[in-house]
Order: sequence, then structure tokens, then C-alpha cells
Amino acid sequence: MGWTLACLCAGMVGADEARPNVLIVLVDDAGYGDLGCHGHPFLKTQHIDRLHAQSVRFTDFHVAPMCSPTRGQLLTGCHGLRTGVTSVTAGRTFIRPEFPTLPQMFSAAGWRTGLFGKWHLGDNHPHRPMDRGFQDVVWGRGWGFTSAPEFANTLIDGTLLRGTTEERFPGYITDVCFNEAMRFMRASQQAKQPFFCFLPLHAAHVPHVVPPAYSEPYTSKPAADFFGMLANIDENMGRLEVFLAQSGLADDTLVIFLTDNGGTAGVKIFNGGLRGHKTTYYEGGHRVPCFLRWPRGGFGAPRDLNALTQVQDLVPTLLELTAVPRLPGPEFDGTSLVPVLRGTGELPDRTLMVQYGPGAGEKDTSGPKEHRAAVLWRQWRLVHGSELYDVVADRAQEHDIAADHPQIVAQLRTDYERWWATVNGRLRDFVPVAVGNAAEPVVELASSDWQDVYADNARHIRQGVGGPRGAPWNIQVERAGLYDIELQRWPFSLSVALDGNVDPPGTVMPIRAATLTIAGTTTRIELPAASPSARFRVRLDTGRTQLHGWFQDANGSDLCGAYFARITWAAP
Repeated sequence: MGWTLACLCAGMVGADEARPNVLIVLVDDAGYGDLGCHGHPFLKTQHIDRLHAQSVRFTDFHVAPMCSPTRGQLLTGCHGLRTGVTSVTAGRTFIRPEFPTLPQMFSAAGWRTGLFGKWHLGDNHPHRPMDRGFQDVVWGRGWGFTSAPEFANTLIDGTLLRGTTEERFPGYITDVCFNEAMRFMRASQQAKQPFFCFLPLHAAHVPHVVPPAYSEPYTSKPAADFFGMLANIDENMGRLEVFLAQSGLADDTLVIFLTDNGGTAGVKIFNGGLRGHKTTYYEGGHRVPCFLRWPRGGFGAPRDLNALTQVQDLVPTLLELTAVPRLPGPEFDGTSLVPVLRGTGELPDRTLMVQYGPGAGEKDTSGPKEHRAAVLWRQWRLVHGSELYDVVADRAQEHDIAADHPQIVAQLRTDYERWWATVNGRLRDFVPVAVGNAAEPVVELASSDWQDVYADNARHIRQGVGGPRGAPWNIQVERAGLYDIELQRWPFSLSVALDGNVDPPGTVMPIRAATLTIAGTTTRIELPAASPSARFRVRLDTGRTQLHGWFQDANGSDLCGAYFARITWAAP
């Protein structure tokens, strides 16, 4: 789902104390083949191609097959099955509190930190970007526009949150995010402070919406709007390059460019010779571009590096390059890439694990499953615990050679099972959202964070998916007292009645009652027609619990879960 650009700039402070800046640009849902420099037959990405030509390029670089796990791994240096970020929904997008993030480490070391774009690691305290180390934040919730918490938002003239305040931004979302990032970098330079800037873009994820000028060159091709979104990103990368050059930052800026999962709309046209796409465990699902450029970083000449690498490697790499101390926390799963970047050594011979879950379309949404993974070692790929491929001899993974190499299959299965034993114990330990904390006095929850249920976009809510009762949210009550809890079928911001409809229309539910289960107590209330919400007042003690709400008709039959909930502390 994205590309990342990380910049470190040493010229922001005195020459005797070079503290480089870090800029991370994460572009969404573009795969290995979605670049001109990777051989795309018609997509023009001249500015990204120039960056490619000036960079050290990791050609065997791997992320998770879906968005949030990659983002969590990028920011913590640890695998998603350790951090708790195993999926893009189903209550599995929150980083466990014991895992410090890159912005927390950089801010502790004196860097200014900012995020501009898509977060997708939690919309509520203590999981929001400003809770995890970012000081200057302009962000969107959920997986993006038309996700459950951004139900009716738009990519053109839409809204984003500046910290906790919703703000409307004229123009196209990608342009807005680049503008805000450059504003932040300029302010940091003026303040003579180093910065850590994360620019995770919403493009080129669905919905594929872009100003027509960018898609028009591709109207004769499939997926014209998708390619138009990439063309707009490329133009903004050009604007960014001009900004870095004119501000005097370019020579001291490390640029890291990568995507957050495999290809999507473009894979049937060109996929760089890879099999698979986003969500899959074949190379096309998790092998992505990764470029690093830092003219004064001692990297030597631009070149390809074929070492097997992963997104978790970027955290220890950045800490070593910037001399930022790591904060106390679990050991990294990643390894510093500095030896190969600077030509001073080699990486260890290691086996890497690519796994997430649940994925889109899976019938069992209860979490990652043993051997539903890719195991990577040298040129070998063990897929789903049974298929073996040599991706040097067979880049497209057309020939399963497991029967010819039983010893390698056995070795990789053993490596995987040893690793699985270290992560399996906490896969059902869900990370909660805080309730009753002064950092978020009013908590609004969306169905994207229901436990074990995939109901994370506007289409799901319109269709009433998720079963007749939906699923619970995991919460941590931090302040005892009386709480007002409202349940809704539709986003509160739309002010639509429970039994009403939206535009475009969905399935109308004849809601006449609501049930709330929380802290072991179940309460049912009857509702008149056209009720704006179902309102409860409950007393809660501190501690972990679940909040589960659903709706019934006049006969008491269950209809659907409460897709949205609002929780407000009322009194001691």
C-alpha cells in the first residue's frame, strides 16, 4: 500500500554536531512494478526514476502483504505478530505500549517530529500518532477515505485532523500532505532543529480518485485513475526535490523510498516479473522497492544491493546513522543495514518471516494461522508451509520444487515453527483503546476496530455486514464513574437516524431496540422510529473490558451490530 521516503539532513545544526533529519514518505498500494525505473511499459515516473538512479537500491526488500503490519514494523523494528499489529482491521491495528516507535526515540533525542497523511495504527488514545511520538500531525483515520471512520470523506477538498481538530483542506489529498510536510520541514529548519518527518500518503489506495489532468494520459489503458494517482505522486516527488535543493538540505538528506505492500490495480498490466499481489505470500505481495539516497552519508556510488532485507531493518539502520539512542523495549527483529550501505561488511545469513492476518476475504478472521506465511532464506521461499521456490532461477514462482529439495523444506519449516512459538502466545491478547483519559475526553469507536470481524469500510456498513450482532470493542477504562454511551448504525457526523439511510443508499434496518453489553452487564432499551442514536448511562470501574452493542427490530430479532459508539465520562 505505500512508498516511504526517509530523509536525514545534517546541515540543520552546527557543523560540529551533525544531527541529520529524517523524512519518511510512505505511498499506498503501489507494487514493485508500478515504477518506470522498474520497467513499466507506459507509466511515467521521471522524478522517482531520478531518485532511483541516485540511490542505493535494495532489490530483495520485503514488507508485510498488507498495510498496517508494514507500518507497525517500519516504526518499531519488530514483527507485527509481536507488536500486536497483525492486520488492517478486526481489532488488530494497535502497537503494544511496550514497543517504542521511531518518533518517540527521535523526539526523546531532541528531533522535531511530524506526520502528514495516513496513519492506520489506531484512531483513539493511546494509539494516535500524537500519542506515539509525533508532535506536529495532520492525519486521516482508518485506512483512508471511505473507510469506516472516514465514511463520507473525499480525496478532493476533504478533511483531515490537525492533531485532534478536524480541518478542511482545499485541493487534492496528496498535494495537501506534501505541502504540510514541506511546511513542517521549513519550520524546523528556521528553528534550527533536526526533524523526523513521516509522510505516509493515501494514494494510490482505493478509491481511485485524482484530478483528471493526471489520469488523462492513461485513459486508453486499464486503471487510468490508479496510474493518474501515481503520476501525481511523482509530480509531488519532483516538488519535494526542488524544495530540498532550494532549501539547502538535499546533500545532507537521506531519502528512503519504499512501498508498504505488493501491487494492486496495476499487477495485471506489469508486476516486475513477480507472482502475486497485495495480500498474497508470493513475491508480488511483499517484495517492494526500497531506495536510499544520502550524498554525504558515505554510501558510495548508486548501486543495486541484492541482500535479503526487510522493513524492520530500517529502525536499527536509522538509529545507527543518526546516533539516536534506542529507548527501552523489546529487541529489534531488524538488523542495521549500515555495513552494506557503507561497504564495511555483510549482513548475517538469516531467515525472515512474512506473515499477517486476518486478511481480506478470509473466512476465519480470528488471527494469523500457523504456516500461513512466507519463509525467506537466501534465494528460497517456502510459501504456506509446503510450496518451495527458488526466486533466482524462477523469479515468477511458476515451479514448486518442494519435492526436489525436502531438506530445505524441512529446514525452513523448523525455522518457522521455532519462530512461531515465540509469537503465538499473545496473538489473542488484544490491545485496548483507552476510555476516560483526559487525552481523549470523548471516544468515538468505529467497526473497523471490532474484534475478529472485518467491517472496516463504508460499503460494509451500508450493506449491514458483520453478522446480526457485530462484535465487541476492547477497551481499557482508566477512570471509574458514570459514562454516557451512544450506539449508532451510521457515523455520528452525518446525523442520520438509526433506521434512516445515506447517499449512496444502503440497506435500511428497521431498528426499534438496542442492546449494550459492557463489564459483564447487559442492558436493552426500546427505541422509537427515527431515533438519532441509542443512549445508555452505565457505571464502570477501572480495568479492561469489552463494549458490545447491537440493534433489534420490533420483534426482538437481531439486525446488525452498532458500527459506531461514542463514550463520554459523565460523573464520578
